[in-house]
Amino acid sequence: MKQLLILMFLVVSITINSQTKPIDSIKHISQTRVKKDLLKITKTPKSRNYKNIETLNNVANYIKSELIKVCDTVSFQPFSINKKTYKNVIGSIGTNNKERLIIGAHYDVCGNQQGADDNASGVVGLLELARLLSKNKLNYRIDFVAYTLEEPPFFRTKQMGSYIHANYLHKNNISVKGMICLEMIGFYSDKKGSQNYPIPDMQLQYGDIGNFITVVQSEKSGEFGKQIEQKMQQQDIIKTISFKGSSLVSGVDFSDHLNYWNFNSPAVMVTNTAFYRNKNYHTKKDTIETLGLDKMCAVIKQLYITIKQLK
Repeated sequence: MKQLLILMFLVVSITINSQTKPIDSIKHISQTRVKKDLLKITKTPKSRNYKNIETLNNVANYIKSELIKVCDTVSFQPFSINKKTYKNVIGSIGTNNKERLIIGAHYDVCGNQQGADDNASGVVGLLELARLLSKNKLNYRIDFVAYTLEEPPFFRTKQMGSYIHANYLHKNNISVKGMICLEMIGFYSDKKGSQNYPIPDMQLQYGDIGNFITVVQSEKSGEFGKQIEQKMQQQDIIKTISFKGSSLVSGVDFSDHLNYWNFNSPAVMVTNTAFYRNKNYHTKKDTIETLGLDKMCAVIKQLYITIKQLK
């Protein structure tokens, strides 16, 4: 029965590509800059949860200040929840192009904690990709969107920042090439037993060491999802596994890409598998000191090259 569930709901693939790795002018991602961003986002007097609006605003201001340095346009997308104003931050490049690629990550946390992996790591990846991609001429517009209110009690509601953004695109008939959700890309382990899976039998085939990154897809990811999967695996900078399944598999839709799927936009989530690996998830132990910056930077570089090669 378990094997049948795997065939019905989840296709997992690992591609070992023997082709020559693409040559790119970016030899490495600056760990110094990455750590600076992490410190700015996590080392706040109060946790950046929905109750601490001043903290959320300060983090949003920092994100905006960094995007202003490299983007063509930068703005807040404010929205009101329970008579309080929250903000998405949107920075755009290639604004002369009609079709858009969305790269998104949420900056709020669950409860009182730093949230270094969940999800400062994703926001830092977003900022670094904005810096790198702004130097390239692309055939589409890229919107870098930092969302608020991804975490409970707003998850799976129309009050999520990503729902607000996805709904805006839908209502205005804006063409979306695809959406890449960066959700926890900082935690890795080379220890045996460090990796779990939504279906236990997967461990027999793919091992129990949490040293890889994943591209999570559904049937709504379409050709866009296939491109992201294949191009990331071709880089071979960090081991990449593709998970493809329905929402019946726990975790497949556990982030902001969910809202783009709901509006029938192709989307993927790039993640270290969250609580299937990182036992610090939603606890005060989710700190910068637990992150693997070398592998995190490898993920960012692999994404950068992948996005440049999108057709």
